[in-house]
Amino acid sequence: MTTQIALPEKYEDVCNHISDMIATAQKSAFQAVNSGHVMLNWNIGRKLRTEILKNEKAEYGKFVISSLSKILSQKYGNGYSRAALFRMIQLYDDFENQEKVATLSRQLTWSHFLEIIPVEDELKREFYTTMCMKEKWSVRILRERKNSMLYERTAISRKPEETIANELRELQEQDKMSVNMFYRDPYILDFLSLKDTFSEKDLESAILLELEKFILEMGNDFAFMARQKRITIDGRDYKIDLLFFHRRLKRLVVIELKIGEFKPEYKAQVELYLRWLNKYEKAAGEETPIALILCAEKSQETIELLELNQGDIHVGQYLTQMPSKELLEEKLHLAIKNAKIMLGQRNEAEE
Repeated sequence: MTTQIALPEKYEDVCNHISDMIATAQKSAFQAVNSGHVMLNWNIGRKLRTEILKNEKAEYGKFVISSLSKILSQKYGNGYSRAALFRMIQLYDDFENQEKVATLSRQLTWSHFLEIIPVEDELKREFYTTMCMKEKWSVRILRERKNSMLYERTAISRKPEETIANELRELQEQDKMSVNMFYRDPYILDFLSLKDTFSEKDLESAILLELEKFILEMGNDFAFMARQKRITIDGRDYKIDLLFFHRRLKRLVVIELKIGEFKPEYKAQVELYLRWLNKYEKAAGEETPIALILCAEKSQETIELLELNQGDIHVGQYLTQMPSKELLEEKLHLAIKNAKIMLGQRNEAEE
């Protein structure tokens, strides 16, 4: 017969506390190892760039790096191939500020940096670095975001370079996010598995069925609030398709779904919803609600004339199938170019 021994009164609490201590220590150890790895690679890159390569010709650099790679690989293994050493040099070239790299290395792994450093445009690279830190992207998610051209799809890319830099700095230093960092166009909803013909109700149901993937496309700070939220104005009932809350923006977000082309009357409809929410639903400390009208197609001229995409209402196109990388790239680069031309013309007219 086995004798049962009574456990101490606080046994479970102590057990849980010890488990937390072990998990915290393991996380700290991983962060220390990762940070050390990144900083080692950065210092190797700095040493090679400033003391060996300097302004020497490319062919000379390849010869020197190849020679050094053979020596290091014999001593320390495959992590010091010629390609790896050139990536370390590129890390230093892209992130010359040692303090900044030290800060990043506490949150991003070397695998994150391997995805980020090939990005040639400095502001785009800063965007992906910042979003990785703020939204805690895994390497897989970062790769997916790059492949779907998230930066070019985000409204921030249509702004002047000074605005982009300032808004990224505010997100980094103050955790303050602008709506330009939230709004995108187009939205890639290829995960919804919709048939060729579908209704607005089908689209709405598919989004809720794949809510986790939808939120991932919209941003990690997105929180679902309601579907078909009923509001009553002058005795008449209206229904808001989808209502979300964005934690970092501190705003309610209306999403109105349309299966066809954008129509001007949608603006008045959504303005009514926003004013009702602002009056009756906005909590203390929140910013004014914003809206996203998602359409299968949209007319840019109509949107410009209605002065949308400058205030609290944004019109975005959704794609239920991912286009080819070449087609998406061409479409987005043209959109960015046209947006900056329009912005320049608007600024000239104001002056």
